[in-house]
Amino acid sequence: MDIRVTNHSPLNIFIVDDDPDDQELLLEALELAGLTCSSSTFADGQELLDQLQDGELPDLILLDLNMPRVDGQTALDRIKSSARLRRIPVVVLTTSRSEADVDRCYELGANSFITKPRSFEDLLDLVETLGDYWTRVVRLPPH
Repeated sequence: MDIRVTNHSPLNIFIVDDDPDDQELLLEALELAGLTCSSSTFADGQELLDQLQDGELPDLILLDLNMPRVDGQTALDRIKSSARLRRIPVVVLTTSRSEADVDRCYELGANSFITKPRSFEDLLDLVETLGDYWTRVVRLPPH
């Protein structure tokens, strides 16, 4: 499936996950899904926040919760509390199945909460769905 961006060229995605294997699997799934995008990876919330403070803003953030230094919920809270950053869509992509985590992330302003699939095939399906949604269905705000 070749997903073409309708309102961004290309979609700029920030992937925030402390597990390098999960980062690589997600990057591979993005490529195999044919998603036209650029992506940057960050090992924790602090690296993300440092980039957001002074650098280019993404069109979408895929955010893990359980990370060292600054965890995903803290990073999400800081993003959604900032007038400059709050409009960036944040999809929480985590291994957590905790209802408390789901509730808290939505309270903090997450746009979606997704539990990571257990197989690569399911991850690829998820990435295709996310790509279709964020590039064809919704219209993202300009930076």
